[in-house]
Amino acid sequence: MKASRIVAISLVAAAGLWIFSGYLIPHESESAAAVRPSEVVAKPFRVGIIESKIAPHSRKLVLSGRTEADRKMMATSRAAGVITELKVRRGSVVQAGDVIAVLSDEAREAQVEQARALATQRKTEIDAKRRLIESGALPKLELVNLESQQKAADAALAAAEAERERGIVRAPWAGVVSDVPVEVGQATFAMAGREIAQIVALDPMLAVVEAPERKLAGIKVGESADIRLVTGETVTGRIRFVAKSASPTTRTYRIEVEVENATGNIPDGITAEVAIKMASVPATRVPRSALIFSASGDLGVRVVVADDKVAFIPVTIAEDGPSFMWLGGVPDGARVIVQGQDFVREGLRVEAVPAVAEKSVAINP
Repeated sequence: MKASRIVAISLVAAAGLWIFSGYLIPHESESAAAVRPSEVVAKPFRVGIIESKIAPHSRKLVLSGRTEADRKMMATSRAAGVITELKVRRGSVVQAGDVIAVLSDEAREAQVEQARALATQRKTEIDAKRRLIESGALPKLELVNLESQQKAADAALAAAEAERERGIVRAPWAGVVSDVPVEVGQATFAMAGREIAQIVALDPMLAVVEAPERKLAGIKVGESADIRLVTGETVTGRIRFVAKSASPTTRTYRIEVEVENATGNIPDGITAEVAIKMASVPATRVPRSALIFSASGDLGVRVVVADDKVAFIPVTIAEDGPSFMWLGGVPDGARVIVQGQDFVREGLRVEAVPAVAEKSVAINP
């Protein structure tokens, strides 16, 4: 029992010494003790900035559309008959006035010869009796009757020749035949107006797009536009038509850009992207990633103001590019945060450094 007491007393003494050792033996140096956690000053967050430069920027409105032939129509028969000749096929190039098809005669030529004979007879009669009328052998009223008969005969001849011409189908203007829905031997009896061949005019070619109502004010007739076709070809044209009435379904306005196509290389109906040049505006070029939304939902950028604090500036988009954007509303010389803008807030003091080329920005060490 004596040994147990000695051990217990020793343990109590050791515990007491350990408790009082914190007061008796110092564990901090004077320099370390002088710095308390509550007294440590936080280092400002580092952000990458660029200095904005305002410059006139020529905007482009890019719209998707399609090519469309300037003129497209179906040549039709103007008289009844059987198709005896078909002088074109798909892909044929025709000029204005070229014969496309010929219908059966149906006595049209005979009617022309009959009318011509009657007109010749009337002319001979009036020439023969004119001398008698001038000499007084016949009354002058007879001359009036003869002239009326001659004019009637001439009119009948003209009508017969016009009827004969209706049996020939001609191209109304130059173009390419895209469809021929008839064959030789088909009849058009009682079907004047039968479709014979479709003709498409490829020169000039149109690039047709639909413009939203907010962009309509900057589009003017006569301005140039660049067209990039789905085939990879790029051409330049001029705006020839801007609709004054919106589509009832899309509320957009039809825009037609005329392009020279003398060689016919641009086909009808292919996809085209039209870039319309608009009036230049003062704007600043910044990376797309610099844009943010404020707490109230406004689009803008964060900048570093004079006291190295963060501020928000609302902006307007002048043009949207693949990696950069042209913005309006940014003051000239403003320090725009382009790296680290998502990690700071308005009113926070930051350390502004020039932005680096890499996407990542070094944060506080």
